[in-house]
Amino acid sequence: MIETVPVPLPGREYEIKIGPGVLAEAGPRIAAMTQRKHVAIVSDETVARLHGGALQSVLTEAGLTSDILALPPGEATKCWPELERTVEWLLAQKVERGDVIVALGGGVIGDLAGFAAAILRRGVRFVQIPTSLLAQVDSSVGGKTGINSVAGKNLIGAFHQPSLVLADTALLETLEPRDFLAGYGEVVKYGLLGDAAFFDWLEGEAPKMAAGDVAAQVKAVTRSCQMKADIVERDETEQGDRALLNLGHTFCHALEAATGYSDRLLHGEGVAIGCALAFELSSRLGLCSQEEPSRVRAHLRDMGMKVDLADIDGDLPPAEALLDLMGQDKKVVDGQLRFILARGIGEAFVTSDVPRDAVLRVLEDALKQR
Repeated sequence: MIETVPVPLPGREYEIKIGPGVLAEAGPRIAAMTQRKHVAIVSDETVARLHGGALQSVLTEAGLTSDILALPPGEATKCWPELERTVEWLLAQKVERGDVIVALGGGVIGDLAGFAAAILRRGVRFVQIPTSLLAQVDSSVGGKTGINSVAGKNLIGAFHQPSLVLADTALLETLEPRDFLAGYGEVVKYGLLGDAAFFDWLEGEAPKMAAGDVAAQVKAVTRSCQMKADIVERDETEQGDRALLNLGHTFCHALEAATGYSDRLLHGEGVAIGCALAFELSSRLGLCSQEEPSRVRAHLRDMGMKVDLADIDGDLPPAEALLDLMGQDKKVVDGQLRFILARGIGEAFVTSDVPRDAVLRVLEDALKQR
């Protein structure tokens, strides 16, 4: 049940291998990519404990030695000090330009290790082995790497494509239910932005996926990766269509900043809430019927996910402050905040023509429900 999704970027082509057991392919595939027999692995403490040994075993079987740098888990790791620690460790590992760095972990590790690979010796190849649902369907694909700033999320980074992605769906079994569902926020985003039939399928099959159905997991990850690969092929550096992948993220990034990039709100949870808010805003602007945001919320609720601002523990700043945080988003162009809105499920589009007052009212009303 192994699927392959190609990412056919000219001169930087790579494959995404998806399915249970693909971690076993890491040894021979990485050995074929480099002349050097030593591999530097960047992970986090939790993932290294769960999966580091298995990865090192398959590397050893392929005749490779390896060392692991295990960073603290969590979004706070995407920062300057941990990036510096990672780069200095890689230099101490004597990583050369022809070597391969392996990112073993979720989106945080993939983003940080990928950015380290991008800036080390002006660019070193790296392999993504995503261990979370969120990373398998989104952050491991497409070459966005980076860290957070006090000014906002992912404001420091580079486009640096991986040379291979190995998405072993068997690793999802070790996720806590909350982490799995947070990743589902990125899965459902793909149906909402451009594939109504996929959203229809998710409404019926996603509960099986969350319950551990292997076939459903492989199909959901494969379709998500295929959609992202198609968009990245058309628009690698987000000059146009790729911005569609940020559906829900303008709201999400502001909420993440407001909650201090902490466990109060996981990224995928913020995406789910952001998608619900984006559809609510679209409805209020007359772009789609009220049935659409209601359907989005109903499905997210059925999956046991966070849906509204009321689902976030602790205090949140007022609507004006949240709107100001949105102004720090990467999607600001010439001072205009770009939103991804929708004319219906599967019909998202990018626009800067959104009245500030309309966004403010949506946020105010959502805060009143807390």
